[in-house]
Amino acid sequence: MARRGRTRPGSLQALAAVLVLAAASAAAAGSLDRPAPGPPLFLPLARSYPNASRLAAALRRGLGDGAHPNARMRLHDDLLTNGYYTTRLYIGTPPQEFALIVDSGSTVTYVPCASCEQCGNHQDPRFQPDKSSTYSPVKCNVDCNCDDDKKQCTYERQYAEMSSSSGVLGEDIVSFGRESELKPQRAVFGCENSETGDLFSQHADGIMGLGRGQLSIMDQLVEKGVISDSFSLCYGGMDIGGGAMVLGGMPAPSDMVFSRSDPVRSPYYNIELKEIHVAGKALRVDPRIFDHKHGTVLDSGTTYAYLPEQAFVAFKDAVTSKVHSLKKIRGPDPNYKDICFAGAGRNVSQLHEVFPDVDMVFGNGQKLSLTPENYLFRHSKVDGAYCLGVFQNGKDPTTLLGGIVVRNTLVTYDRHNEKIGFWKTNCSELWERLHIGDAPSPGPSGDTGSQADMSPAPAPSGLPEFDVGLITIDMSINVTYPNLKPHLHELAELIAKELEIDSHQVRVMNVTSQGNSTLIRWGIFPAGPDNAMSNATAMGIIYRLTQHHVQLPENLGSYQLLEWNVQPLSRRSWFQEHVVSILIGILLVVLITLSALLVVLVWRKKFSGQTAYRPVDSVAPEQELQPL
Repeated sequence: MARRGRTRPGSLQALAAVLVLAAASAAAAGSLDRPAPGPPLFLPLARSYPNASRLAAALRRGLGDGAHPNARMRLHDDLLTNGYYTTRLYIGTPPQEFALIVDSGSTVTYVPCASCEQCGNHQDPRFQPDKSSTYSPVKCNVDCNCDDDKKQCTYERQYAEMSSSSGVLGEDIVSFGRESELKPQRAVFGCENSETGDLFSQHADGIMGLGRGQLSIMDQLVEKGVISDSFSLCYGGMDIGGGAMVLGGMPAPSDMVFSRSDPVRSPYYNIELKEIHVAGKALRVDPRIFDHKHGTVLDSGTTYAYLPEQAFVAFKDAVTSKVHSLKKIRGPDPNYKDICFAGAGRNVSQLHEVFPDVDMVFGNGQKLSLTPENYLFRHSKVDGAYCLGVFQNGKDPTTLLGGIVVRNTLVTYDRHNEKIGFWKTNCSELWERLHIGDAPSPGPSGDTGSQADMSPAPAPSGLPEFDVGLITIDMSINVTYPNLKPHLHELAELIAKELEIDSHQVRVMNVTSQGNSTLIRWGIFPAGPDNAMSNATAMGIIYRLTQHHVQLPENLGSYQLLEWNVQPLSRRSWFQEHVVSILIGILLVVLITLSALLVVLVWRKKFSGQTAYRPVDSVAPEQELQPL
């Protein structure tokens, strides 16, 4: 049910068959006997709120005693640039890495298969079943649809923006990286043979399905008894991205706001939304408007928010009436009639001084307060301008709340107790606050040099204020050095192109072989010897690398960024800056002095050997004749 990027909603009627199947799967999953809830599984996602410290204390009390294993993984990307958030999963033995969109509206986890004939070019190489010693196909049976040869189970999923994914089902070990304390688990996933629409063109490799259904990664882990029936998502704020994801139960903050979520009402995660207030005043709409069709659905794979027509018009008018000081302008995309305002300034933390606060009131009377970043997105072409991230849901009466609504909000999907909690916090710092202990996960055996055993470097959260003179990047590439050596120059040019810098700025500083991979230390220098990189430029370069924006050719496999370091530009004294000129001057003086001395010596020697001059008429002394 995900809607990503700039896609606008259409009717959900085309998904009726999929919804029926999803509902049936959810009902079947709910009827199975499940073991007692197990320990939680942590998956971290990539302005400081006071609540964050209280959550950290609660996590230490509930999860930091060593009794509960957890898997911590970063979330990467952001809503405006990518339209989604991704996390990293490692599948197979040795592990193959994938960047998967975190989607609470999907029920299958899938990645492109090596045999796929209709798959786009994504972030990482496709999954190769033949290279995993632990892979096994899910054999055809009465409970699944089968391929043409009646040998392997298949899956097919369609989404509201009319993209689709289909392929075969396989089972393999899924691991969560070095920072995970949870042991790798066997899980069923989809190996794509075809993808269309946004799924074909997106940068991410695939989808991590967190919805209700037997193929959902959540349901599979719950069935194994390794986590309890709950998960949480925490998306970073505007212009920041990142955040954290938690699979399994976690202590709820005392001031977390809850809404009931009825699994019978809809296969999707729904809440009981009764009212929306703008600047303290309720929208003049019938409260039942948020309860039509699927009700109010919370979907992490959707970018923006979509309201029924009457509610959208009321919301738009209420917000517009509060921003008289701003100029209404056209949106960044001429294909859409976005509602945008200029003159608000670039500082996101001060938007509340211009735009009104918005409150969502639930059926139990509890209220979730939203800041402007929860319903605005930055205009990509006009500095200091913002657009409404809330749209009309076509003629569909369903209310759909995407990731923009819960930025900088910890959202707990407590499936066991049939409720969803909301808690405002700084999600971009939540990962650091969840980082309790550094015990590596026992990854699949058999490949000690695999990239899954290496912790990815964190994305930059800020640099000290100085001019940058050098960025060093430690990168692991899953290709042996003899095979990589002829391509180092090509690789340097590729990195420079992807980072939008000159090729001479990227240099190899060190190369080391490690098992079946190669460790390379790159140096990224300023454009000129006397130039420096600004903090913004340096952070942009590091961000592109940590977010895997650099795509390697298939023959070079994938890379893992292990560590990065920034060194300030060394400021030289007047003597250091002119030392060469001074030395040249001294050398010239010495040469001139030596040349002058040499000329004097030659001249004196030349004239000292000549006979003294005598006049013609002078008397010469007599000389005695010598005998013959």
